[in-house]
Amino acid sequence: MNQQSKETKIKYHAGYEYLLAYKITVPIYDYTVVFCKRCSSPNFLNYPNLSSHRTFDQMVQAARSGMTNIPEGNQQASLEGYIKLTGVNKGSLEELLKDFLSFARQNKVEIWVKEETVRRVREVGKVWGILKATPTLPDSPNFPDLPKDLAQAVNLMITLINQAIYLQKRLQESLEEKFVQKGGFRENLFKKRLEQKRKNF
Repeated sequence: MNQQSKETKIKYHAGYEYLLAYKITVPIYDYTVVFCKRCSSPNFLNYPNLSSHRTFDQMVQAARSGMTNIPEGNQQASLEGYIKLTGVNKGSLEELLKDFLSFARQNKVEIWVKEETVRRVREVGKVWGILKATPTLPDSPNFPDLPKDLAQAVNLMITLINQAIYLQKRLQESLEEKFVQKGGFRENLFKKRLEQKRKNF
């Protein structure tokens, strides 16, 4: 096999695909869809109904928004745009977290501390094993099924969302530091124009 053939087999990955802050949002979105469907299914009587169909839509949309804004921000020419969309991403996940906390409160589901969740919900470790096994998510990550036990499912979601919010806060801080040190797109463009003018004189 020649070098060109080898290179064609290498799949291109966008920069955001290497970020744990992004990767963790994928199972969060998938699990949120499954969780909301269970709350409307006669096959899962141990899952109470959500407060309304609107809540169903809001939770799924918040989870989706929490997954898609980092890729959109990464494609921005402006670093300011990336920072803004990362903040939107984090805000969507904070909204989703509030919905799960409200669900737990309204249905008297006990919320465990992180350490207890990790100990009692083996899916937490399995998800992180998949996230860390390769630089980017595999095409078929094969995440474990959402636990059928309601308390385990709710605490898994709360733990993963809290972890995602923390990682995205760190990402946002890193981008802001980079902006302070190197400037934004418009600032750098202005500097290049000044440099070009100096060269012309």
